[in-house]
Amino acid sequence: MIRIFALTDTGATLGQRLQSLLETNAQAVHFQLRPEHFELAVQTAFEHGERLILICSTGVAVRTLAPVLKDKYQDPAVLVLDEHGDFVIPLLSANEGGANSWGQQVSAVIDATFVSTSPKPFLQPVYTVGLGCERGCDAAHLTTFLDQCLAQQGLTMADIATINSIDSKANEAGLIELANNNAKFFQTFSAETLADIEQASGIAELAALCAAQQAT
Repeated sequence: MIRIFALTDTGATLGQRLQSLLETNAQAVHFQLRPEHFELAVQTAFEHGERLILICSTGVAVRTLAPVLKDKYQDPAVLVLDEHGDFVIPLLSANEGGANSWGQQVSAVIDATFVSTSPKPFLQPVYTVGLGCERGCDAAHLTTFLDQCLAQQGLTMADIATINSIDSKANEAGLIELANNNAKFFQTFSAETLADIEQASGIAELAALCAAQQAT
């Protein structure tokens, strides 16, 4: 679940737009404008592990969440946006909770500037994974074998930027759930586009092969 909160009418326009853009068959997005008990609503969602998009000042966001913070390994990802949608800031759990990668995805969707204050590892490679499966393959099944394939290459999900598949899988619930569970952007491409991509990404091919073989 993603929860979006806004405190201004201008922010509400952005919040409703984000709700429409981010909601999928496997991912619910709930938007609220100036809930009667704003702090309680935000804190409750946070304590339930729901990812948050707060359309407000960073000061308001920090003061609201301060009483319920635990640590970067337990806190869900939190993004702060200005009411015009010019900037996207990963406020909490940037790396461990996936707020950095999620924030980049959100900024791309609304054409905003992504603002990260996290240290940038020197020349850290970014990987993307291609996955295929039979219809109805569940997320747990896909996750197990993707993790195994990544481990064979000395990688983890933290090294992965996006989950990708062919466009016929755009509504595949297992793939969508896998991406959502790991705060990764899920995108699909036509067969023609995929045919043009050079087969140079060993990890993508290996992960796709493992998942496809096990799914059959």
